[in-house]
Amino acid sequence: MTDSFKIAIAGLGTVGGGVVKALALRGEELSRRAGRKLEMVAVSARDKNKARGFAVKGWTDDPLSLAKSDADVVVELIGGEEGIARQLVETALANKKHVVTANKALLAKHGLQLAQAAEKNGVTLKFEAAAAGGIPIVKALREGLIAHGVDAVKGILNGTCNYILTEMESSGRSFADVLKEAQAKGYAEADPTLDVGGGDTAHKLALLASLAFGTVPNLDAVAVEGIERITPDDIAFASEFGYRIKLLGVARRIGNKIDQKVHPAMVKGALANVPGAANGVLVDAGEAGSFFFSGRGAGEAPTASAVIADIVEAASGVSSPVFGRPASDLSRIDPADGKQAVSSWYLRFEVLDVPGVLASIAGHLAEATVSIESMIQRVRAPGAPVSIVMITHECAQADVERALKAIAASDKVRARPCMIPMEA
Repeated sequence: MTDSFKIAIAGLGTVGGGVVKALALRGEELSRRAGRKLEMVAVSARDKNKARGFAVKGWTDDPLSLAKSDADVVVELIGGEEGIARQLVETALANKKHVVTANKALLAKHGLQLAQAAEKNGVTLKFEAAAAGGIPIVKALREGLIAHGVDAVKGILNGTCNYILTEMESSGRSFADVLKEAQAKGYAEADPTLDVGGGDTAHKLALLASLAFGTVPNLDAVAVEGIERITPDDIAFASEFGYRIKLLGVARRIGNKIDQKVHPAMVKGALANVPGAANGVLVDAGEAGSFFFSGRGAGEAPTASAVIADIVEAASGVSSPVFGRPASDLSRIDPADGKQAVSSWYLRFEVLDVPGVLASIAGHLAEATVSIESMIQRVRAPGAPVSIVMITHECAQADVERALKAIAASDKVRARPCMIPMEA
């Protein structure tokens, strides 16, 4: 083997600890794959004295010092789009260090500038672990599915949301009850807003869209809706229609523009069968057809595996543009007007059980050129609101929203109407 490839790691949480343990356990084999001895030379984390179950070599209290050490690659596992994480990555690149990161927020916000810095300094910036944990979707989009281009990417990219929706389906419990359980089990953070509100998925979608379409990552162009308003009734009705509800990140071409959305959607097929805390990504690669990727999207082993793969590639000299093409060639395609996107829609209304309500709803839908494909009506206890559920034919989101605004103004409608798109 040639000279060793020296590794510095910032952040020894779940993922960082997994990387250190994997290098200790399989370092010899991984070195053979890299063609160079992989050598841990420096680490930094918040608490030097924390019990981690493995030896810590080359400790420093200052993570920025890693960028100025003799390391060949700096592995940033601190997280966050600003602060020390951003300073470390920028300083490492400026000092001609390769960088491996799992930081989707940083790349979604500053990806273009960091890609430019990597190219300027002749080093690589790799982020397989940032988009879907252990699923090799970054490499697939950057290198594997390029022959015919990509028309759309749809993904279950947040394990917390998928776990909650799966448990709501199996148990019939409310979002709030299942979220509380997920927090107790460690599947959800004490403050789960970034996960259940769709923000985490939006970060990952911005990266996948950039890889898929050769565009500058544009987090501001992602329309975001979380799962907080999904009810057990919605999940049960979806099942009656043959669907499941999943939180999806969707990026697709619409003409010469790109539409990016994070929203609950009703799905069938492969995405519907992604269970628990797993992730799944469906790629429509034009004439090459559809490709489906599934696996664990978080946790020590799968995410550390993705980080290790990037380290081995960097050590072996494998280099490719950060987002699949040189930073100067990344385009700034205008965002599509997502409200003009066409879909079938699930609609649920909670209304008083009085004559004329259904006719009024149907009339407002017709005025907005929204036609109904199928309908379910549930009668509850006397005096209680009635659920009216409809599936529409394909129509634009803007038309459905116009109809729902008029319907919600009625004093016979007891709750905000629910609308969920149907995704193939």
